[in-house]
Amino acid sequence: MQYRNAAVSWGAFLPVKKPLAAARGRNEMDRVQRSGENYANPKTCFFHVLFKAAALAFYILSALFVNSFVIIFVVTVFLAALDFWVVKNVSGRILVGLRWWNEIDEQGESVWKFECLDQESLALMNKKDSWLFWWTLYLAAVSWIFLGVFSLIRFQADYLLVVGVCLSLSIANIVGFTKCRKDAKKQIQQFATKTIASQFASSLQSAFSVV
Repeated sequence: MQYRNAAVSWGAFLPVKKPLAAARGRNEMDRVQRSGENYANPKTCFFHVLFKAAALAFYILSALFVNSFVIIFVVTVFLAALDFWVVKNVSGRILVGLRWWNEIDEQGESVWKFECLDQESLALMNKKDSWLFWWTLYLAAVSWIFLGVFSLIRFQADYLLVVGVCLSLSIANIVGFTKCRKDAKKQIQQFATKTIASQFASSLQSAFSVV
């Protein structure tokens, strides 16, 4: 499998030189897609959900067991940061074949960079893995928004700060992977267009050569 690379800065797509290693062998992906009944990567799915649930659970239950706001802040943000790293660098690559990162170029502008599997490999990704990845990503953000509203209603500015940090990390992954998925679809469409155009030109050339 090969990864296609792309970067976007202010809406313009640019090539990325660094390739991303393939997530797993094609034979394993073929076997999983044929079954369609189980998750292809249960361990990755587990850790994809674990840190999200841990951060939310600790924040909600901490009031019952912890009296120190500093401890609540540090532990909750630490778990959210672990979740951010796992999603961005591990589960996104393995479960949906996507990866993103952001850099500052020489002009000081923020540059989004994306990597994705090729068209054939993306088509073989396990549907349950993909479903779990995207839905838990969105549900975690919605949960933090709900907790933020609850803290705002209770005038808890300090806890609102915790929610704000965790929500920012969650939204960063949502934005990054959404942009990456759109870029992958755009590349697939461009590849399909070029392939059709090439076949059409080849057919015309063959027809004229016969004449």
